[in-house]
Amino acid sequence: MMCSRILLLPVVFCCAFGVAEAQRSDPCGDLSRLQLSAVEITKTELISAGATVPPPSPGAPSVGPLPSHCRVDGVLKRRKGVDGEEFGIGFAITLPERGVWNGDFMMQGGGGGNGSVAYPTGANYAGDTPALSRGFAVASTDTGHKAKTGAFDFSFMRDQQAYLDFAFLANAEVAGIAKQIIARYYAKPAAYSYFIGCSTGGREGMILSQRYPTVFNGIVSGDPAMRTGVSNLAISQWIPVAYNQAAPKDVSGTPQVDKFLTDADRKLFMDALIKQCDAKDGVADAMIFDPLGCNFDPAVLGCNAGQVEGCIAPEKIAAIKKAFAGPKNVYGTQVYPGFLYDTGIAVKGRVPGLLALGKNGLFGPYPTASELDVDKAALHASDPLVEPASTNLSTFSLSGGKLIFFHGDSDPWFSALDTLGYYQSLAATNGGAEKVDEWSRMFLVPGMAHCRGGPSLDHFDMLSAVVDWVEKGTAPDLVIATGAAFPGRSRPLCAYPKHAQYIGTGNTEDARNFRCQ
Repeated sequence: MMCSRILLLPVVFCCAFGVAEAQRSDPCGDLSRLQLSAVEITKTELISAGATVPPPSPGAPSVGPLPSHCRVDGVLKRRKGVDGEEFGIGFAITLPERGVWNGDFMMQGGGGGNGSVAYPTGANYAGDTPALSRGFAVASTDTGHKAKTGAFDFSFMRDQQAYLDFAFLANAEVAGIAKQIIARYYAKPAAYSYFIGCSTGGREGMILSQRYPTVFNGIVSGDPAMRTGVSNLAISQWIPVAYNQAAPKDVSGTPQVDKFLTDADRKLFMDALIKQCDAKDGVADAMIFDPLGCNFDPAVLGCNAGQVEGCIAPEKIAAIKKAFAGPKNVYGTQVYPGFLYDTGIAVKGRVPGLLALGKNGLFGPYPTASELDVDKAALHASDPLVEPASTNLSTFSLSGGKLIFFHGDSDPWFSALDTLGYYQSLAATNGGAEKVDEWSRMFLVPGMAHCRGGPSLDHFDMLSAVVDWVEKGTAPDLVIATGAAFPGRSRPLCAYPKHAQYIGTGNTEDARNFRCQ
């Protein structure tokens, strides 16, 4: 009996030791002790399955429930800057369980002036299932500063390094750190890396393809804030000044731009636009799928002599045409592209339509002048540090990189025609349009405002599109879109220059009854 007990002791000891080891084993917590150059790991936390996180942007839905994952927070290159203010590139990485990880890495872009570390779920433009829930390791960053007064706080720009980090440095550096953490956590590197962003995030994607062409295998750039200076000139000065020329004036003689058009004017305008361009795609559905083929001229609505009803005053028509044509200098040179006539341009709300300007713009009150010196206003509107203007993407494309653009046709902040113009310009420096088509595609989204919203189908999965292109060689000729504005409706978003066209038979609410032509 004693002998049996003695024989059992090693077994019991080994079992107890194994349990103790299992209890001490904490792969997520172990990352807090990770030593990387200029990096501080500030927190590691194992998040249980079922967690829900706040909306990624105002008005968007919450994200979740999420799978179990490890979240790592950190700061890269913490330092003292201008006026002794503390700066550093904050970041967060979410790591799905080791048996769930799909082997890939995705980084989500920022918005506005950045300045906060969004929860890295990879939910935007991923359809119904966020990247994290698909098994991607996901990263996000504040790009090197903390916002003090909201999403459009650009006060950090007084610090040169903070501006450089925001302009182009931070995302590539955080991507490098994320890849090291991923390799350590899973004991192998990520097979493929992706970047998806809209607005500022769209600009960041373009910057990455141009300045860091081998960091990401696939990039999705939506509604890119690619030329913020001149786009702000167009939205905050050119358009309201054009409207001021025909707007009613208050008792002091100041133009009231918010009263430029009456509700009746807007209805007349939109009814005429829809009548002219809606059914060009084969079905009248309050959506314009061929905006470039829409030859609408507001002049058809101008009042004739003595006419006061069912028309719009000629001076208002002239102002609208001038506004939508975009700013030009005294020599007639286009400073910024015009805007598309689309179904969302009269929508009021969080992002006002181009025909529904309120009293104030994004950065303050609109001007009350009726003239604008475009040359003077545009003199300092360009910033080469921030603007992704380069078109030579030979290293990116030859490395197998894939680049997808999308842009809302009713975006009132950044013209879809500016993004389209950049996309078209890729041909000259990259072997022609057919060669570019092998690694880059552009999608226009009817009715969509800035990155989402409007009378549109703004819910689509660009993540799957870029992954399938990179990993399977399947180029995205179309992407299926749905949206809350039209419940039960689906449509194909077609790669430029094609657009969705109804085949003439079948349910007009079903994308399967449309082709790209």
